[in-house]
Amino acid sequence: MSDFGVPEPANLSELSGESPVAETSVRLALPAEANEIGEIQVAAWRASYAGLLPAEVLADLNPAQFAAQWRGALLAPGEARNRVMVALAGRTLVGFAAITPSDDPDADPQRDALIAELAVQPDATRTGHGSRLLNAVVDTIRADGFSRVTVWVNSTDDVLRAFYTEAGWAPDGAHRELDLYGDESVRIKQIRLHTDPGSTD
Repeated sequence: MSDFGVPEPANLSELSGESPVAETSVRLALPAEANEIGEIQVAAWRASYAGLLPAEVLADLNPAQFAAQWRGALLAPGEARNRVMVALAGRTLVGFAAITPSDDPDADPQRDALIAELAVQPDATRTGHGSRLLNAVVDTIRADGFSRVTVWVNSTDDVLRAFYTEAGWAPDGAHRELDLYGDESVRIKQIRLHTDPGSTD
């Protein structure tokens, strides 16, 4: 998609007949990658929401439905600062992140960005993809003129919270409780973390 302005990979070597591929990379997503993004989101949700949501609900998550939503968002992102980024291991997509101006009630969408989703394929975690993706996201947010970025995490997800806090993020005091079915049968507490993209190395 021309609006994304995705650069061609740098020519690292002329030794093989095929175009060289960086071992790991992060770039803006393409609409053709919507299916892979949907698959990763479902796999990541099944891992992160295990024990929080009923097993049958997690089993019923449909990657094709997620993919259709991502394809629509990639083809018609609306706001220019709505972006989806992907992390790759070679040519294999292993993670993605979606960033947007924040729609939180206390936010200024001109100043505050929100990481709406950041997910890595469960079998590719703890290999640096999440950190590379987060660093690229913060760089992009800074370039887009935001001065603050936030993310919501489940209050019981100590691993994800540690991932952000070790990168310099901190709670800002905001919290919310999601009523997933609208009948209060499943409620998930979340806390909001934030950082200043200008102060992140």
